Amino acid sequence: MLRFIIAACLCSTSVCFADDSTPNFKPQTIDSTVEIGYGTAIGDVDGDGKPDILLADKKEIVWYQNPTWKRHVIAENLTERDNVCIAARDIDGDGKVEVAVGAQWNPGDTVNSGAVFYLDPAADRTQLWKAIPLPNQPVIHRMRWVKLGENNFALVVSPLHGKGNKKGEGAGVKLIAYEKPANPESEWKQTVIEDTLHVTHNLDPAQWNPQTPAEEILYAGREGAMLLSYADGQWKKTKFPLIEGSGEIRMGQLSPTSPFITTIEPLHGDKLVLYQSDDSHKEISNRQLLDDNIKAGHAIATANLFGDARQEIVAGWRTPNKDNQVGVKVYWTTDDAGKVWKSAWIDENGMACEDLRLGDLNGDGRIDIVAAGRDSHNLKIYWNQPE
Repeated sequence: MLRFIIAACLCSTSVCFADDSTPNFKPQTIDSTVEIGYGTAIGDVDGDGKPDILLADKKEIVWYQNPTWKRHVIAENLTERDNVCIAARDIDGDGKVEVAVGAQWNPGDTVNSGAVFYLDPAADRTQLWKAIPLPNQPVIHRMRWVKLGENNFALVVSPLHGKGNKKGEGAGVKLIAYEKPANPESEWKQTVIEDTLHVTHNLDPAQWNPQTPAEEILYAGREGAMLLSYADGQWKKTKFPLIEGSGEIRMGQLSPTSPFITTIEPLHGDKLVLYQSDDSHKEISNRQLLDDNIKAGHAIATANLFGDARQEIVAGWRTPNKDNQVGVKVYWTTDDAGKVWKSAWIDENGMACEDLRLGDLNGDGRIDIVAAGRDSHNLKIYWNQPE
């Protein structure tokens, strides 16, 4: 556990950190039998008002019940091959998440692989849910529920490759929005949002323009990154020329009027990079390298971890770096302009990170970290506990 240098002041239910502080997160392993840990999510599954943890593992979709973290299998053996991604969000306002998953993972097959399922919950949500198959593209890789307007959400699904694509060449990747009907077994409306990239890796629903009711999508791949905006039933694309090929992309904020984008470059790369935006929330500039000693970087997230009005970055990787280290680190700036950044280990060599999520799991006003490990075969909570 990292030692915290005491320099804190209470800010309501959060904690403010001085510039010379080191964050303190207490690890708790809630599962040491994870096979791969492809995808994680945080959301209230059973409607008790407490956020639970969901995991898409190799052959099972499971959730861990807050606060005991009892493990419940809700889908298993959906396809011949592995599960690969999960999306969980309350889209109908009933206090319980809706869940979709991607499966039949085979990145070498750009014709016949891939599967998308909506999981229709059982009356007892600790039991197996009904898996409803949806039409899909090959090589399904990532998915998120995205807000299109008040009480209007879409499941946005991204393959890794375009159909029939060979060595990253050929057809573009079809990023598709699925709109859920009242009866999930009825036909879902599908809209192709974007199809010009050839190898993509991740997307992030983000409130990039704070004036719009809809969320935008930050979308990244080998050929670069873009912002996808929805209004009046149409999708608009804005490229970020400054961002090179990247695998992970997230939005963060230095202040409500100073957003930033953070990426891992290149795809499955070794660099954590920061881009800042002007007040117009349109252009980005000031490419800043935060870390070039990661390897197979596979997870990033942003949140206000320290209670200081600025958001921090959490990054994880799954392959030993130049110093033979894997794990999860936190990065924070010590100035309002975001020019000076520090970092500290959250988990050094105890987490071969495949995916991670951030959320307040115990209602104490502090954001905690959840990470799933590939070669470490574990799922951990890192409790945000400044001393």
